Amino acid sequence: MDIAVLHPGEMGAAVAAALTPLHRVLWCAAGRSPATRARAVAAHLEEARDLGEVARHAEVVISICPPAAAETVAADVLAAGFAGRYLDANAVSPTTARRIADAVRAAGGAPIDGGIVGPPPRTPGTTRLHLSGAQAEEVAGWFAGHLLEPVVLSEAVGDASALKASYAGWTKASAALLVAMRAHARAAGVEAALLAEWERSQPGLRERSEAALPRLLETAWRYDGEMAQIASSMDDHGLPPELHDGAASLYRRLARLADTGTDPAEVLDALVTDPAAEQRGDGRPAD
Repeated sequence: MDIAVLHPGEMGAAVAAALTPLHRVLWCAAGRSPATRARAVAAHLEEARDLGEVARHAEVVISICPPAAAETVAADVLAAGFAGRYLDANAVSPTTARRIADAVRAAGGAPIDGGIVGPPPRTPGTTRLHLSGAQAEEVAGWFAGHLLEPVVLSEAVGDASALKASYAGWTKASAALLVAMRAHARAAGVEAALLAEWERSQPGLRERSEAALPRLLETAWRYDGEMAQIASSMDDHGLPPELHDGAASLYRRLARLADTGTDPAEVLDALVTDPAAEQRGDGRPAD
């Protein structure tokens, strides 16, 4: 088949590389950076000039982008005339996933819901692509035997996104909470005492907090939108969205500090003295 992985970031390029042995994989070059082009070349992808060319040639489109852009990307692809199978593998709420699916169906296409758990796949057993929707079984077959392990959940669009939200709602929100509590103790003047207590009752937590900061500085710009999607899903189920609204606020601060450097003390100091710390703007998607 001809499959398009529109904008191959680190994850998208790794997913595309799992498909290139058996399929022609396109990417959309319009407006992309030299770094994106380098990833596409390394993954042996073929260039499509724009979304119109993608719509003319691709039977399948796989969307892997920042969560806040997922609906816009889908709308742009459909507006270009695409009416094939559309796998949205973004970290969006089930409501957002179903809204994208409705738009795909209205355009004559077939939606598949996806949620990726794990890092870009480079070793066996580290990364899974959860799938739901009427064609989930077929999509799973495209990745059989590759480093990216497909897991079919159901035929209901939204289930894969719900699983991803439940998983990331713990892993990424707990990382935000850990950094926030370390920053709080530092601002309150009890950081040394907290670290001593962690050594006694929570061994390894200091190292986890320090290891998390460089990684979160690189990814906070994406996690802000993901936490907003999870907050929306929590709200849909009568659970407190404020948990993940708070994590989104912490990631917005970290995103502004991306150029601060990776020294933990400097980042923690900047977090608590950040003059641009805003009152929370509700970034949750409208349902």
